[in-house]
Amino acid sequence: MPSKTIDHAFTSRSLTSAATDPTFAGALSFMRRRFTKSLKGVDAVVWGIPFDAATSNRPGARFGPQAIRRASAIFDNDPQYPFSRDLFADMAVIDYGDCLLDYGNHQKTPATIEKEAARILSSGAFLLTLGGDHFVTWPLLKAHVARHGPLALVQFDAHQDTWFDDNRRIDHGSFVARAVRDGLIDPARSIQIGIRTHAPEDFGIRILHGHDVEEMTAGEIAGLILDHAGGKPAYLTFDIDCLDPAFAPGTGTPVAGGPSSAKILSVLRQLGELDIRGADVVEVAPAYDHADITAIAGATVAMYMLGLHAERRAAH
Repeated sequence: MPSKTIDHAFTSRSLTSAATDPTFAGALSFMRRRFTKSLKGVDAVVWGIPFDAATSNRPGARFGPQAIRRASAIFDNDPQYPFSRDLFADMAVIDYGDCLLDYGNHQKTPATIEKEAARILSSGAFLLTLGGDHFVTWPLLKAHVARHGPLALVQFDAHQDTWFDDNRRIDHGSFVARAVRDGLIDPARSIQIGIRTHAPEDFGIRILHGHDVEEMTAGEIAGLILDHAGGKPAYLTFDIDCLDPAFAPGTGTPVAGGPSSAKILSVLRQLGELDIRGADVVEVAPAYDHADITAIAGATVAMYMLGLHAERRAAH
């Protein structure tokens, strides 16, 4: 016990040091990473955007970053399954805290997110964002594309998010359409997995509907994603409502008929060859959750994203 510490998010002496906090106590940063705004020597950044004013159904995703951080405490400091490694032994990861937004002036929200994301990306760090509703992916894409050029979008979701807007709306259901129109993503290399609703446009994006996902193996889904992205730089966005409500009830627009968390995690595990330049997990709304089911799923997806990045760094 004397060698153990608590509140690792504040007391850690190294960005790659392991935490020893009890699962039930201590400061709740994402996976106990140090809370800091300093980007010096940082390989990857976890950042929260507590915004849900763009939601079309049940609000509450502004509490998503808090819930995901809390659920991430279940990951102790043994090698993380299924990566068989301490993700932080050779990868300096910080929790950058949350984006400060003016809740009374939503028209400023996109520029605020984009500016802060651009600052993080200018350090060369990989950015993993915790939402928030899915609108936040729009300004995140703008910041990533400014650094990396147009990206393939790999989107796990029950919704296409390709509804029309006038380029001024704050709407979580239209960011993909806007991204295509503005040349941020390459629709011919983009793919949506788990779609269980209809929208007026698909913009040539490859769609794997819910019934496709049900009938395919995880390996087949992962192979199709890798083939379709074609080795191009990609942005990975994961709307938690991609999962069936049985596995993710805590979300704003749940849709029955989705895949299990086990199946989709198996898909993610097989995306090691995907050139992921940025990623997010969005639409966790804990007010509708039960026993942290959704928050645990969201935290696990986020951990897999860091795991994939750690493996890619080690391989290159």
